[in-house]
Amino acid sequence: MTEFLYLVSAILFILSLRGLSSASTSRRGNMLGVIGMTIAVITTIFLPGIMEYKFTILGISIGGAVGYLVAKRINMTALPQLVAAFHSFVGLTAVLVALSAFFNPASFGIPHNIPVGSLIEMSIGASVGAITFTGSLIAFAKLQGILKGNPLSFSNQNKINLLIGISIVFFIFLFSFAESSILLVLIILLSFAIGVLLIIPIGGADMPVIVSMLNSYSGWAAAGIGLTIQNNLLIITGALVGTSGAILSHIMCKGMNRSLVNVILGGLGSSGISSTSDEKTNHGNVKLCSPEDAAFIIRNVESIIIVPGYGMAVSQAQHAIKELYDLLKAENILVRFAIHPVAGRMPGHMNVLLAEANIDYEDVLEIDDINHDFGSTDVAIVIGANDITNSSAKNDPSSPIYGMPVLDVEKARTILFVKRSMGSGYAGIDNPLFYQNNTMMILGDAKKVIEGILKIIKEA
Repeated sequence: MTEFLYLVSAILFILSLRGLSSASTSRRGNMLGVIGMTIAVITTIFLPGIMEYKFTILGISIGGAVGYLVAKRINMTALPQLVAAFHSFVGLTAVLVALSAFFNPASFGIPHNIPVGSLIEMSIGASVGAITFTGSLIAFAKLQGILKGNPLSFSNQNKINLLIGISIVFFIFLFSFAESSILLVLIILLSFAIGVLLIIPIGGADMPVIVSMLNSYSGWAAAGIGLTIQNNLLIITGALVGTSGAILSHIMCKGMNRSLVNVILGGLGSSGISSTSDEKTNHGNVKLCSPEDAAFIIRNVESIIIVPGYGMAVSQAQHAIKELYDLLKAENILVRFAIHPVAGRMPGHMNVLLAEANIDYEDVLEIDDINHDFGSTDVAIVIGANDITNSSAKNDPSSPIYGMPVLDVEKARTILFVKRSMGSGYAGIDNPLFYQNNTMMILGDAKKVIEGILKIIKEA
């Protein structure tokens, strides 16, 4: 019965991933995942070998209460940090389960003389979990602003990483035959260290890829521990998370013209991302635009493409944009949204915000589906999307983001760039788009700016 219920949970998890692949079915997919996890947890609690329930119930109660409060209070701008923090918990759990299985194997149905295969699985799962834990904490700190988003590097960093990596592999080999608690603790400590060293040299602009990659790490850590304690559902679930995270990381890397190997090895920070926090270059004069001017322009066009970025998330402007979207659609103006795969601070960040505001899914298009339409578009409205609209990625070989696919916003007839200030984006570089003859900068909070434009259009 246990294996049957685990199989049902696994099927629900697969269907959940399938649902989450589309915005229109994501709510259903999320619910299927919740149902699958509920079945899995209840089934595990009532396993014949479980003799004590109070600590399990206490843990579930505390974790559930904390999860509920965090989910209710978290701002959408902080969602990437939350995801990174959750990944760290998964990694730490893998470490703790590995230690428990080693010091008390009988509780997990493992022979007292632990087989070599179980020791290999245990040590690898603990190592990947430890890397995920500290790596996710560093990602959280960078996204939260506790650490600067700039790459942090020091001399011989790659050599030190390589030495630690080789040491971990060597100690895992020794542990497989020596079954030493000292070796296991040493493996975990070295993995904690390399988790930090892999993430600190990675710049803030690459954080969406890192969040996705850490998601994959957490899955493989869970799968490794599942093999150790012979839990089929944990193996399946970990493999699903690990594989889907790796695929998503590949998509993110393609969207940023980065190498997946560099991500795994923590080499993104060395790919040229600037170490300065605000690299400013004067490309010409800036044309400032008022909400009144913007409202006049918007009312007299036939097509508009809106490019949402982190500025929309910070100001929570998605609902005001939805109101503008409905108003313009009622006037038979073609309005669409252009989504870059790494817009915001995590994969799908902008899609989540637009879905929250009930924007029609068919009007939300990915970069490959809409990039060719900018040249025939009357107005492009950019909401704080600095790096993903930076033309330096296409025509400036010296730029840190050169080669990264970006939205062809500069080809639109008129560009309205809504931004708090003339500061640089998360990559720390200036955007030549600010200074184009067809660009008008509207400086201010995105929500207030859009609400001001809405008010003027309604009163006209």
